[in-house]
Amino acid sequence: MDTFMQAAMKEAEKGLSEGGIPIGSVLVHSGKIIGRGHNKRIQKHSAILHAEMDALEDAGRLEAKIYRESVLYTTLSPCSMCSGAVLLYGIPKVVIGENRTFKGEEELLSSRGVKLEVLNLQECVEMMQAFISENPSLWNEDIGK
Repeated sequence: MDTFMQAAMKEAEKGLSEGGIPIGSVLVHSGKIIGRGHNKRIQKHSAILHAEMDALEDAGRLEAKIYRESVLYTTLSPCSMCSGAVLLYGIPKVVIGENRTFKGEEELLSSRGVKLEVLNLQECVEMMQAFISENPSLWNEDIGK
């Protein structure tokens, strides 16, 4: 597992330790993490603070060029909202820790030219499966079921 996915995993673990959903993300530009985030829907009583959104928020307001040169790492396949943010800001590549427990809008992203790299890391799968098994109502709330 590379350094950036390790950082995203640490964010997911941080979210879990706070009583939240274990999904983490980092935004990388020129080989440096410029934004970190984890799902904070439970912790902040937020409808939108998914890990990817939190990482973008943490990065702050950036020039459009920076987004177009960045890579988003996320431990779980991005949902419609987070995929929309990737498209809105023109992020050209998303590295996904796993898409077995949830497959987001990968087809949409690919159809719009976003390069996807799906790692299907066992650590990511196990973390999500354990969380879903122990917290089905929180998971269903988060993905809108």
